[in-house]
Amino acid sequence: MTQNTCTIKSLNISEKKGTIKTPRKEITLNMEGIEGDAHAGKWHRQVSLLAAESIESFESELGRKINFGEFAENITTEGFQVHLTKPFDRFVSENVEMEVTQIGKKCHGTNCEIFQLTGNCVMPKEGIFCRVVTPGKLSENDVLTYIQKTFRIKVITLSDRAFEGIYKDKSGPLIEKLSKDWFTEMGYLCETNRSVIPDQKELLEKELERAAQENYDIIYTTGSTGIGPRDIAPKIIADFIDLEIPGIMDMIRLKYGAEKPNALLSRSLAGIKDKTLVFSLPGSTKAVNEYLSEIHKILMHSFLMLHGIDSH
Repeated sequence: MTQNTCTIKSLNISEKKGTIKTPRKEITLNMEGIEGDAHAGKWHRQVSLLAAESIESFESELGRKINFGEFAENITTEGFQVHLTKPFDRFVSENVEMEVTQIGKKCHGTNCEIFQLTGNCVMPKEGIFCRVVTPGKLSENDVLTYIQKTFRIKVITLSDRAFEGIYKDKSGPLIEKLSKDWFTEMGYLCETNRSVIPDQKELLEKELERAAQENYDIIYTTGSTGIGPRDIAPKIIADFIDLEIPGIMDMIRLKYGAEKPNALLSRSLAGIKDKTLVFSLPGSTKAVNEYLSEIHKILMHSFLMLHGIDSH
């Protein structure tokens, strides 16, 4: 887990959106944002942060001194480049916890009072937005600790023969590797936990329930998705999830089944359990490669939607 700290140089509030904010020595955050600030509300951009380092680098471009709050940031920080964070990362103080939801924003140009006064704005590129997770008070010179999001993945291999040691499980380790590679490429940390069980209803149900209780971000099962008498995963997972997502699996079956019709016999499914994404994959390494190459394309948008972050 990556941790850095930054110091709050200024706390800034405005009663109207699109206007320069004025400093306060202390602010109070509730579950809708900062009390008295125009950007508070039931949405994902409740609190804005901008690093003093970004402001300083922009001063040379504008040719003048920029005051804290002039770019409409709620919290001006020093000591850490906040725009290098990603959604789901967190900032934590002694009393407050905030979750990063968006990096940058659309610039409204001449329609924005800030743009009119400054001639430009750094917020669209280097400002970030958060929502409140734990409410409380923040004061000038408080320290914020940055905590990088670690995505947690549970991998469950269903195979009588792999469980008995007749052959080595290959699909489970491949899911772990491909997942870690993808999250690393996206700039996130990732940790996995893997188990191998036989094709037994009660054991799968226990593994799924345990994974749900431990709040994994993703549950992958691999194997037991065909039409054989021991292929139990789809029915059990269908009963386990709260909501099915049929489109992604239908598309994968049709895409790869066009060349190899046997792929159309897979009953793999995708769904949601609370805030956990659940994917039931076939047991072959080839299928795992094919399925994950498509699932990864929609994974981050799925997380944003699942957590109520409008990224459109």
